[in-house]
Amino acid sequence: MGDLAPTYAIQKPVYLDYNATTPVDKRVLEVMLPFFTEKFGNPSSAHHPYGKEAAAAIHRAREQVAALIHAEPSEIIFTSGATEANNLALKGIYEQYTSKGNHIITCVTEHNAILEPCKSLAKKGADITYLPVNNQGAIDLHTLEDAITPKTILICLMFANNETGVIHPIEAIGNIARKHGIFFFTDASQAAGKIPIDVQAMPIDLMSFTGHKFYGPKGVGALYIRRKNPRVSLQKQMDGGGQERGLRSGTLHVTGIVGLGAAAELCSQEMAEDSKRLSAWQQRLEAIISQLPDTFINGAETARMPHVSNVIVKNLQASALISALSPHMAISGGSACSSGSGEPSHVLQAMLGADADPARNAILRISMGRFTTEEDVDTAIEALQNQVLKLRENMVC
Repeated sequence: MGDLAPTYAIQKPVYLDYNATTPVDKRVLEVMLPFFTEKFGNPSSAHHPYGKEAAAAIHRAREQVAALIHAEPSEIIFTSGATEANNLALKGIYEQYTSKGNHIITCVTEHNAILEPCKSLAKKGADITYLPVNNQGAIDLHTLEDAITPKTILICLMFANNETGVIHPIEAIGNIARKHGIFFFTDASQAAGKIPIDVQAMPIDLMSFTGHKFYGPKGVGALYIRRKNPRVSLQKQMDGGGQERGLRSGTLHVTGIVGLGAAAELCSQEMAEDSKRLSAWQQRLEAIISQLPDTFINGAETARMPHVSNVIVKNLQASALISALSPHMAISGGSACSSGSGEPSHVLQAMLGADADPARNAILRISMGRFTTEEDVDTAIEALQNQVLKLRENMVC
């Protein structure tokens, strides 16, 4: 055989789409690997050492995940991700408590993993109230409380928005729910592992999250279900072998759950340091970007996550700007689940109205993470400055 053909390294753009997904931390992967081969037992086979070893690993991961959010291990149900957890929470609550009422309060800016199950429940007789938001993406607590009726059984509001990073006042919402004897469920997919969460202090009755948003593997997540003060009961959505307290039957994804636990423990240890670093970079990036003509940060006047910036560049088409930036930085025009649709974001439509139209204005979601470097931030700033100004010059020409 002749000499091998030369290989060429492909220069990848800087990854700044951490709200879509995160790379698995190598330390997490190291913990997971033995459970693919050496420690391959089924945790339900508790009568022999292989099964006992797997069951012990599941128990350890449950403790790690519970510690991240200040819950009890018995309150953690493992799922395939946040979407499954959301469906289990919403449908499980509705079916369990429909004799008490059929009213659920949520918000127009929720992720589709909440909105679509709500649509499904509405077809079955649920009465869904969708709270509006202001131009910063924030709800009004008085409007929330006024929406409560004698038939309200659940308040469902996300912890932090996946597109803008806007944080709802979770503790205040939890207290309103307590006051009226209503359960409070929050989708914390974008907050868990990134900012402190205490389900007891806030107070939260159900909470969903997923491993791939905080440096764990894809295909595994969890649902926190409060067991006392008050105790929450759910109607199961799957029939089978009765795993996970009978709420989520099926052989447990041991490798994924072990990875979820390891990722949760690392976040517990490193969250404060990560947040401080990313917050400083976020402020620097936004201060410089905001100086560009007709460029603004969405949600800048309310509480937000420390690692995500949602930028609107007026009078530039989103497709043109994202295409110009793609060789330099991997970012999103909105939610990763719907960014390829070409349709205006329902989140930004609720906030901005007609200004959310990507044909009229470019909207970018820049989200950083544990492995973002200062050089990455500098690259993003330079690329944005150059490409926005270049596109504007071409428009003038």
